[in-house]
Amino acid sequence: MQQTLRQVCAELNVSRRAVQGYEKAGLVAPSGRNKYGHLLYGEPERERIRLIRFYQQLGFQRKEIKHILDAPDPIKKAALQAKVAKLEAEHTRLRELIQQAKEYIAAL
Repeated sequence: MQQTLRQVCAELNVSRRAVQGYEKAGLVAPSGRNKYGHLLYGEPERERIRLIRFYQQLGFQRKEIKHILDAPDPIKKAALQAKVAKLEAEHTRLRELIQQAKEYIAAL
């Protein structure tokens, strides 16, 4: 089913500007236009936008996303594993920092 940009934005909870930015960066392209000239997006394009958002939430930059989006699975897997390792290290660092803050608060 084809959807307009407005419908896609509402369904995926993404801004119009974000999708337009993805288009400008070459990450996604509309599948066509309706009789009124509105851009249309099919399920493959919507899934691609979901994937872009997922990669962004993990902390990938647009250039990195562009590189791995259409890469073979082993490259995607390696990039995701590296990102998860980095996020886990950051998580550990933050937990330690929170613990130090709690100890400091308790000492006040």
